[in-house]
Amino acid sequence: MTSIAKGSFQVDVKPQSSPNEQSGVTLGRMSLNKTFAGDLVGTGAGEMLTALTPVQGSAGYVAIERVTGSLQGRTGSFVFQHTGTLDRGAQQLSIAVVPDSGTGELAGIGGRFKLNIVDGQHFYEFEYRLAP
Repeated sequence: MTSIAKGSFQVDVKPQSSPNEQSGVTLGRMSLNKTFAGDLVGTGAGEMLTALTPVQGSAGYVAIERVTGSLQGRTGSFVFQHTGTLDRGAQQLSIAVVPDSGTGELAGIGGRFKLNIVDGQHFYEFEYRLAP
């Protein structure tokens, strides 16, 4: 059975090393720290790799993030895998639960996480499934 969790989150992104620029493309490494509110209450911690191109609005990133907390009353943790690109402003983003990464009452979780940024605030819709 599929469920949907909704809410908001705050994110703090910090560089982990000096950017590496070659031929106009800058590679970076960042730490991610999130605080989730709503149907998912908890924290996220992870690392992100970025590629910024000299073309305005074109970039890419990948990230791994461990989420720990309570999802609609069930506690545990799981891992998100992020893959994103910007193609001259057109965004393609995939955030999915890594299979078999769930622990505690979230063991067996799977699903996809969608985010929406409105006036600088981050909102999410997390479509997930859990074993009965």
